[in-house]
Amino acid sequence: MDKNRIPQHIAIIMDGNGRWATEKGKARSYGHFKGIEAVVETATACGNLGVKYLTLYVFSTENWNRPADEVSALMKLVLDQQSYLFDKNNTRLCVIGDRSRLSDEVREHLEALERKTASYDGMTMVLAISYSSRWEITDATRSIAQKVKDGVLKVEDITEETITQHLNTKDFPDPDLLIRTGGELRISNYLLWQIAYSELYFTPVYWPDFNEQELVKAIEVFQTKQRRYGKTEAQIEEEMKNNIK
Repeated sequence: MDKNRIPQHIAIIMDGNGRWATEKGKARSYGHFKGIEAVVETATACGNLGVKYLTLYVFSTENWNRPADEVSALMKLVLDQQSYLFDKNNTRLCVIGDRSRLSDEVREHLEALERKTASYDGMTMVLAISYSSRWEITDATRSIAQKVKDGVLKVEDITEETITQHLNTKDFPDPDLLIRTGGELRISNYLLWQIAYSELYFTPVYWPDFNEQELVKAIEVFQTKQRRYGKTEAQIEEEMKNNIK
C-alpha cells in the first residue's frame, strides 16, 4: 500500500450485521452490537493511516420501517457511544440526517458529543443517522426554493455548487472511496450526489468481520484506479508529467 495515496475521505455502508448474527443463531441486534467493534477498529485504522474523513451509514430513513425491537436496539447502541472513543484518537464527531425523527434523548446525546469534540483536529467521523440521499436532496431543494421565493437567490444563479452548499455534507469533501460490506451490489440511497466520482468497492465480508486488514485491501484496490473525472488517460498522464516538472 502506497502511504502517499491514502484516500482522504472514505464512506462505508456497514451491511451484514443482521445476517451475520442470524447465521450464528443469534438475534439480529447481537450483530449490530458486534458491529460496533468493527467501527472502533476501522476508525482507529483510518486515523492511523491518515484518512481525514470517515462517513458511516448508521441508520437510514428507511430503517425506521424495521421491527420496533431492532430500531430500539440500534438507537441504544447510538446512546452507548461514549466520548472516550473520540477522545482517544482526537476524532471530531459530526452527524448528518433528519434529526427531527430522533428521540430527544438520542439527539441531545449526539449533539453533546459534537460540541465536546468540535475542537479535535484529528480525523472527522461523520455518522449518517436517519439519513437518505433522497431526503437530503429534497430538503436542499426546499431550502433553495425558499430562498428564490424570498428573493435572496435568482433561479438563473442556481449551480451545482448551490446544491452542494445546501446538503448536510457541505462542510466535507466528497468521498474518494465508498466501501460496502455484506455482498450486496447497490448504493441504498446513500450519498448519491457526493459519490458521483467516488471509487466503489464491494466486499462479501459482513460488517462485524470487517477489520484493518479488510480496510487495507479496499485501499489497495483504490490505489490501482486512475481517477480521470471525465478526462482521457492521456490527459491525466500529461497533467502528472507537468506536476512533476
